[in-house]
Amino acid sequence: MVIKVCQPYHIVTMSPWPLLVSFNVMVIMSGMVKVFVTGNWTVSMCGFLGLGFCVVIWWRDVMRESTYQGCHNSYVISGLEFGMLLFILSEVFFFVSFFWAYFHFSLSPAMEMGALWPPTGVISFNAFSVPLLNTVILLASGVSVTWAHQSLLNNSNMSFYYALGVTWVLGVYFLSLQGFEYLSAMFDISYSAYGSIFYMATGFHGFHVLVGSLFLIVIWFRAKQWHFSKTHHFGFEAAAWYWHFVDVVWLFLFTLVYWWGS
Repeated sequence: MVIKVCQPYHIVTMSPWPLLVSFNVMVIMSGMVKVFVTGNWTVSMCGFLGLGFCVVIWWRDVMRESTYQGCHNSYVISGLEFGMLLFILSEVFFFVSFFWAYFHFSLSPAMEMGALWPPTGVISFNAFSVPLLNTVILLASGVSVTWAHQSLLNNSNMSFYYALGVTWVLGVYFLSLQGFEYLSAMFDISYSAYGSIFYMATGFHGFHVLVGSLFLIVIWFRAKQWHFSKTHHFGFEAAAWYWHFVDVVWLFLFTLVYWWGS
């Protein structure tokens, strides 16, 4: 007997994973204090391992509820959309803190840094070399992920696979160029406020690109298993929103840190 779920109620069962994810984030942040003081990574690594485990199992449960159990009705989907938007909003404020710190130091440079920005001795990057290429790459990836979305809406599966693959390749290419840029840098994270803010902002952005790339490759494999249709594909939409957010953050980084700041 097949039970059809057709009612406007939140029918997903309670999950322990949000609470456990929050606990592991607390462990990571508490462990980072020990890292800065003693250089011991034990507590933070335990937090990272616990966080990775909880996130994987949580997402597995979400996929089971949506694909195999049919629990994701319109009411549940609207809740997931609102939750994803709140998550992206929290990420916006996360990066705003870096830009705030950047302008705090750049608009009124301290005398200890030569009253200059970038500080005396810092050789900044040429904004129109690798950073400009990275900008083109991310903008192209934004176009390709939109191509994938339109292909999915039009039931063009092969086009969807190709577009998603192109987006993933562009993301990996971006990370490779970012790593090359770090290796060729003439300053490090300990070189004044400029180095700290530059590596923290671009490094966390690179981490978000890495997470987005993993997100997209999971979506690609799920699509191969026919988990999505033109009317049921919030997993892909969440990945696309996240990817566009990463694109916008990079545009601010390129404009304010690489171009204006140099």
